[in-house]
Amino acid sequence: MSYDFQVVIDSGDPHPLADWWADALGWQVEAQDEAVIKELIEKGHAREDDTTTHNGALVWRAGAAIRHPDGLERAPRVLFQLVPEPKSGKNRQHLDIRVGAGNIEAEVARLTAKGAKELHRGRQGPNWWVTLADPEGNEFCVS
Repeated sequence: MSYDFQVVIDSGDPHPLADWWADALGWQVEAQDEAVIKELIEKGHAREDDTTTHNGALVWRAGAAIRHPDGLERAPRVLFQLVPEPKSGKNRQHLDIRVGAGNIEAEVARLTAKGAKELHRGRQGPNWWVTLADPEGNEFCVS
């Protein structure tokens, strides 16, 4: 049996982090429908404090998602979910951005210029990668 899935990343501030990752990957932030949000509040299914404003738009405070421009058939959705606690250790899972050996240095330079931090470099046989952290400290590799 096959299942669809999404990747969920805990975040202290999901909307800016979703923007960062969408820019980093060339993906799109999923739009949130202000009219639907307002309707749910009016009907008592949600509260105003369940929302926030991001880039001038009313959005759900709890999270923001990104997706590949070719849709969910191409790659799973990534959801950035609000959590109250700060990151406190190494990720047990992480994303690998595979760009090809000839493009690793340029991609690392591009991402660090956008706010990523280089953590370390690794090698296994002929394969090598650079581990970075996004602006909230979540590790990922460029390989």
